[in-house]
Amino acid sequence: MSVYFVTGTDTDAGKTLATSALLYAAKRQQLSTLGLKPIASGSQATFEGLRNSDALALQAQSVPPVAYTTVNSITFEPAIAPHLAAIEAGRPLDIGVITDILRETLNHTPRDLTLIEGAGGWRVPLNEREDFCDIPRALRLPVILVVGLKLGCLNHAQLTAEAIIADGLTLAGWVGSVVDPAFAADTARFEANIAHLNAKLAAPCLGVIPHLDAPNAAAAHPYLSLEPL
Repeated sequence: MSVYFVTGTDTDAGKTLATSALLYAAKRQQLSTLGLKPIASGSQATFEGLRNSDALALQAQSVPPVAYTTVNSITFEPAIAPHLAAIEAGRPLDIGVITDILRETLNHTPRDLTLIEGAGGWRVPLNEREDFCDIPRALRLPVILVVGLKLGCLNHAQLTAEAIIADGLTLAGWVGSVVDPAFAADTARFEANIAHLNAKLAAPCLGVIPHLDAPNAAAAHPYLSLEPL
């Protein structure tokens, strides 16, 4: 069983698209899959309870199928930083509780490939003392970094990669996701930026997802490869 934590250079870097596309690619190889989004804010009220669109995307790529609460165990409605949403809801986040839930899920739902998606970037806070990065640190998970390809991404990517390694974890691979079409408009400059990232990030590139008019796992997966993992 292979388990990875997926983080991004920032909010809206394309983590969910990359995560769901990697899971989709694994499904096409007849592998069992599980996508987890342990904490999600920005959710909609439904007859079944709060539902987060990112978590639903990961649930759709989990085979055999699992319940929504397996994918997303802690859900908040407002689209704000999770630690603030937790405070407002009177449900403060605790790394021990979160990792206990994840360990139980991993033990009871073993899959060929499991991807655990964080929220925002590497240092997004869980509370006043703990950050999201403390989840993969506690579970000793290798990390996949999703780089939102836009102006400033070279700095963001290198700083995040350095933080992952400084925290004692392995950067297993990185995925580029074009979030600003203008950044990729000049082919020569775009390729130069990708070459710089390949040179600076001490991990293989799993692929680069172009800007898609209708972003979804099926459309994105041809641009990715699981082989380097």
